[in-house]
Amino acid sequence: MTNPAKPIRERGLFITIEGPEGAGKSTHARRLHERFRGVIPLVLAREPGGTAIGEAIRTVLLDERHREMSAETEMLLFAASRAQHVGEVVLPALEAGTSVLSERFVDASIAYQAYGRGLPVEVVRRVNEVATRGLIPDLTLLLDVDPSVGLPRARGADGKEGPRGRGDRLEQETLEFHRRVRAGFLQLAREEPSRFVVVDGTLPAEEVHAALADAVRKLLDRRGWCS
Repeated sequence: MTNPAKPIRERGLFITIEGPEGAGKSTHARRLHERFRGVIPLVLAREPGGTAIGEAIRTVLLDERHREMSAETEMLLFAASRAQHVGEVVLPALEAGTSVLSERFVDASIAYQAYGRGLPVEVVRRVNEVATRGLIPDLTLLLDVDPSVGLPRARGADGKEGPRGRGDRLEQETLEFHRRVRAGFLQLAREEPSRFVVVDGTLPAEEVHAALADAVRKLLDRRGWCS
């Protein structure tokens, strides 16, 4: 008599949350994690960082003293942190059947280093394809906010890498830079409407959370995971 075959474990879902500075990504990522971790196994992660190596890279990337950093260096450092994060955290979780909710992923690099810095989009895509082994999110939640609103929020927040009132190296960039970043995010959302859900980040927090949670619930329903 042979032993029954073990059931094949279904891959976890990969959900990312993106947006310009001050859109509320960290706050809403934590709230979504609290809401859904009792429904599915769910890991909360962030970029750059998420691993010991990634956090060291994050410190270099966001340090205001590194104003001379070139766009190419910035792109490669983000990709290096992402490669470690994918290999050490994201893929092992997904393959074990655990879902991952990540603050930022490849779309952020395209928005910041391509649209913001002016590097060719295809170069940024190719570098990150190598870094992520071709991983694509199942759902991307884009919190949209005008930089004239988001930047003061970000620069004034506690617990950030940069001085309160000035923010980190990226938050200290010009308003025009951050407008290009926002335009990049919105363009990506137009190009992939089946993956992106765009939510107005200036709405009251409860309305934003409700819209984000509804998008996650619909994804879980399609997978048959939500009661």
